Amino acid sequence: MMEDIEYGFGQHLMMDGYGCDREKLMDIDGIYNFLSSYPEEIDMTKIMPPYVFKYAGLVPEDWGISGFVIIAESHISIHTFPDKSYLSVDIFSCKQFDGQAAINYISKLFDIQKVEVKFLDRGLEFPKVIRKVHNFINTERMGMTA
Repeated sequence: MMEDIEYGFGQHLMMDGYGCDREKLMDIDGIYNFLSSYPEEIDMTKIMPPYVFKYAGLVPEDWGISGFVIIAESHISIHTFPDKSYLSVDIFSCKQFDGQAAINYISKLFDIQKVEVKFLDRGLEFPKVIRKVHNFINTERMGMTA
C-alpha cells in the first residue's frame, strides 16, 4: 500500500550569478518587475505584490537590492550586490518548473557571466496526498494509534 504514495514537497533552485551587469543590479524597478511578472512566466500564482528594497549595511560595498514575492507554491527571492557584480536568486516551489529555463532567463536578464547552481528536491518524505498516508502519519510520526 505504501508503494502507491507519492512523496516530495518540491524543487528549490539556488542560483549565484557573478559578473552581472551593475546597472541592472541597481535597478529597483527592474527587479520589482522581474519578481512581479516571473511567477506567471513559470506558471506559478503570485499571491501578493513583490516587496523590494534597497539595503545599506555596515560594510559599504555590501549594499544592494533585495526582494521577494510570495507565490501560492512558495517563494522567489533575489539579493543583489552591485559593487561586487553579484546576485543570488532562489526559486522554491511545490510545483515542478523547468530549472534550466529559469537559469537561462535570469542569466540573460542580468547579463550574468558565470553562474553557480544548486537544484534540490525538498521535503523528500512529504506526502503529496494526505488521505493515502493518514494512518501512517498518525501512527509513525505522531505516536498515535490508528
